[in-house]
Amino acid sequence: MIDLSPKMTEALNQQISYEGYASSFYLALAYWCDIQALQGCKKFFLRQSDEERMHMLKLYEYMSEAGVQPMTPALPQPPIKYKSIQEAFHKVFEQERSVTAAIHNLLKLSYEENDFNTQNFLQWYVDEQREEEAVIRTILDRIKVIGEGGQSLYYIDKEVDKINIQVVAAEKTVGGV
Repeated sequence: MIDLSPKMTEALNQQISYEGYASSFYLALAYWCDIQALQGCKKFFLRQSDEERMHMLKLYEYMSEAGVQPMTPALPQPPIKYKSIQEAFHKVFEQERSVTAAIHNLLKLSYEENDFNTQNFLQWYVDEQREEEAVIRTILDRIKVIGEGGQSLYYIDKEVDKINIQVVAAEKTVGGV
């Protein structure tokens, strides 16, 4: 049986909130991209939104297996306006970095509490965040190379679409998310 301390329960509930916000954040970004006619970026962010929701549901399931009622958080409204796709991806990187920090704090707490089940459970999130940050860094690098000229949005959208296709293919190959 998994035995979660009150402190760990509170921290996991907070992580549910972070993952739920991330899902909403990506959903809002997808439809900002839709209005900008960036369909490749829209697809990327819709997949990201679904993935973050799945991350949230994994936390719900883990807590439920421990006999703890997970809390369903009220979520703040994510931003819905950006100056550029470049700004949007920089905000995405900040968002992913904050989620990574939260996962690391959860893992630190699990070590402090000798909570081996939660340590093991969280390792998947550590690996997932490393992959998420790497994908966003790749996109930011490509955006930097493409620049901000007249046709840059077209090429950025195509590059993000290609990366999305590659990530989906890799996930199917490895049996990931």
